[in-house]
Amino acid sequence: MILYVNGDSHTAGAEAVNSFAFANDDPQYKYLGRLPHPDNLFVSYSNILAKNLSAELYCDAESASSNDRIIRTTRHYLKNNRPDLIVIGWSTWEREEWLCEGQYWQINAGGVGDDWPDAIKQQYKHWINNIDHQQKEQEAHEKIWALHQELSDIPHLFFNSYLALDFTTHYDWNNSYLYPYDDAYTYYHWLSNQDYKTVNPKSYHYGPDAHQSWANHLTKIINESIITK
Repeated sequence: MILYVNGDSHTAGAEAVNSFAFANDDPQYKYLGRLPHPDNLFVSYSNILAKNLSAELYCDAESASSNDRIIRTTRHYLKNNRPDLIVIGWSTWEREEWLCEGQYWQINAGGVGDDWPDAIKQQYKHWINNIDHQQKEQEAHEKIWALHQELSDIPHLFFNSYLALDFTTHYDWNNSYLYPYDDAYTYYHWLSNQDYKTVNPKSYHYGPDAHQSWANHLTKIINESIITK
């Protein structure tokens, strides 16, 4: 069984056992670039879920990822691969992916990156001052729905990592999206409501115990509603 997982820092296990998000934050793993730090990925819900399901894990998650990147990399993987199950933890709607000089850049409202090309920095100034929140959230909703339809013949489970989708019009996801319109069932808030604490007061990331709990939560849902349906 092949389990394909994608998402942002929550899925990558950022800070779970050390302070690193990207592998290249750690000098000994510079060669891995923006991949999840191996020590954190090992204790992440992704890896635990794979073990629970006796599956081989392919994790495409990247810290600070936009939903655009998640969708692009998932489609790229599916061009030559067919996993038995796909699990995606969606990022927040305000993040975007921009292509500049042949490289993809993850953009968010947190500020300008030091390594960004000048063209990206200039575009960012206009972008940050003209974000249409409702439009961006609607776009995210439609893009996720489109991917869901593309995956009609592959078992999959979506969930929101931090914020739920906020719309008066709700789609019928046929048990493939975990409470998409309810903040209480996002990864972050579900764990908070279970009294798990983040790794430090300034972080939004959880430790190994929380990852274990979320993996077990997903395992139950998958066994009852995804694999057996």
